[in-house]
Amino acid sequence: MIELNQVLYLYDKQRMIFNFSVQQGEVVTILGPSGAGKSTLLSLIAGFLPPLSGQIRLNGEDETDTNPAKRPVSMLFQDNNVFTHLSVQQNLALGLAPSLKLTAAQHEQLSIIAERIGLTSYLSAYPSQLSGGQKQRVAIGRCLLQHRPILLLDEPFSSLDPKLKKEMFELLYEIQAEYRLTILMVTHQLEDIAATNNRCLVIVEGEIAFDGHYQQLLEQKNISTYLGI
Repeated sequence: MIELNQVLYLYDKQRMIFNFSVQQGEVVTILGPSGAGKSTLLSLIAGFLPPLSGQIRLNGEDETDTNPAKRPVSMLFQDNNVFTHLSVQQNLALGLAPSLKLTAAQHEQLSIIAERIGLTSYLSAYPSQLSGGQKQRVAIGRCLLQHRPILLLDEPFSSLDPKLKKEMFELLYEIQAEYRLTILMVTHQLEDIAATNNRCLVIVEGEIAFDGHYQQLLEQKNISTYLGI
């Protein structure tokens, strides 16, 4: 689970404060106009930014001051999720060992995940030889190999065409159900709401302006203001 208790952060004099909780295995979509604080929220949870005050609890533990590498969190960004000088196998191996030196058991884990994300035949390929969707599959696979129960996604599919985006959403939800992941996903694209079909948090000027199901959000008269469109 994720629990933020009055977490305060200041960015360029803008006051941001977050107070909400997410249950284990829940998928939550985070929306809002540019600069509202969506990515900042993920960075606070991941530990890349320190809050001025408040408490961040992850899986029942106080992780407010924990080093990012030791938090039960993996994070996937829109771009730069793969290293171009490394093969698919090496990119995946980073999720298990930064040295890329894997044990026999770890090699087996990597093979299982590669098959799950449909990249077994691409293990020796390099990112320049992959499509955008395949690159994101590599990034998702690396997150899975880290064995962390919370996955944070910062507009991970916004650069993909509609067909690939639909494919990636389907894969993400299959994996989420299979591994019981708790997911927070940032987007600013209205069409993504219907694709995710789940609880939505809307952030406006550093605060949560809406918390409810996506269908309730679509009924809001000020949805254009919410999303900055």
